[in-house]
Amino acid sequence: MKFKKLLVTALAAMTLLTAFGGNNTKTTEPANNGAETKASAQPIVLQVGFENSVSEPLGQGVTKWAELLEEKSNGTMKIEIFPDSQLGDKSSLIDSMLLGENVSTLADGAFYADYGVNDFGIVFGPFLFDSWDEAWKLTESDWYAEQSKKLEEKGLKLLASNWVYGERHTLTVKPVNTVEDLAGMKIRVPGNKIQSLGFDALGATSVGMALGDVYQALQTQTIDGAENPLATLYGRKLHEVAKYLILDGHVKNFTTFVCSVDWFNSLTTEQQELLLSTAKEAGVYNNEIQAASEKEYLDKMVAEGVTVVEPTEEVLAAFKEKAQSFYTKESEFGWTPGLYDTVKAAMGR
Repeated sequence: MKFKKLLVTALAAMTLLTAFGGNNTKTTEPANNGAETKASAQPIVLQVGFENSVSEPLGQGVTKWAELLEEKSNGTMKIEIFPDSQLGDKSSLIDSMLLGENVSTLADGAFYADYGVNDFGIVFGPFLFDSWDEAWKLTESDWYAEQSKKLEEKGLKLLASNWVYGERHTLTVKPVNTVEDLAGMKIRVPGNKIQSLGFDALGATSVGMALGDVYQALQTQTIDGAENPLATLYGRKLHEVAKYLILDGHVKNFTTFVCSVDWFNSLTTEQQELLLSTAKEAGVYNNEIQAASEKEYLDKMVAEGVTVVEPTEEVLAAFKEKAQSFYTKESEFGWTPGLYDTVKAAMGR
């Protein structure tokens, strides 16, 4: 009986030794040099939505931006492109940014004025710039940097301000040869106060409307015209239902790409720099395409039955004189007193 007890005890001891590693067998785990983690990590994604078609110069510019960012980040950062208002209109996208979402869109000073940076709206005033050089000088000024900082305080981060959207012209269902011909005409503008009052100053009745609704509104003559650069007018096929174009160039429209401050600040310094540098590089590419496409779009519109008016210097001078009333509305826009003179000085005029 004593022998059996000793045998049971010995067997139990051997079992415990085996369970707790009493054998000499070693298990070697593969070394982790970080490659597996890196390969499995999801890329940083920015969704870029805009109203234009991807075939327009601006759409091609965004495509270039996506290519540059993916290439220079070695695939760790990507842009997903949503043209034709697939993510919603500009205002809804900006609202999403204010919630910290990973979205971006192109927007202008007129929209930023509606989000609390009132002085920014002046950059979209009618006939503010006499040349593109004046526009670029303004974007590099201390005044512009101050406005950008104020925008950041509102939750919006400018990624690039060097993109040409184009000179904005006016396409109508009946002829416009002088500024007086605009009197009483209902002209579609984007839905913001600056652009609405800017066109009202020219004697028209502005109608805020999403770009996607303009074709039908022109077709049914709910509105009498629309304004935009040639690439957009042609890209949206508006010339099919409005056959008169005056090359008034009432706004030299540079545009910016904007995103959420909170989302931007969630990136590393390296990621931020990549996003900013590729946005600016793509802007240069966009501007080259825009310049090359102007004559092409105009020739197409003429070939497809559009009557084009190239106003004389005298006619343009009358447009500019009519527009001056816009810059007297400082209190209505909530502008800093003397803003018009401040901005003219910042652009070197």
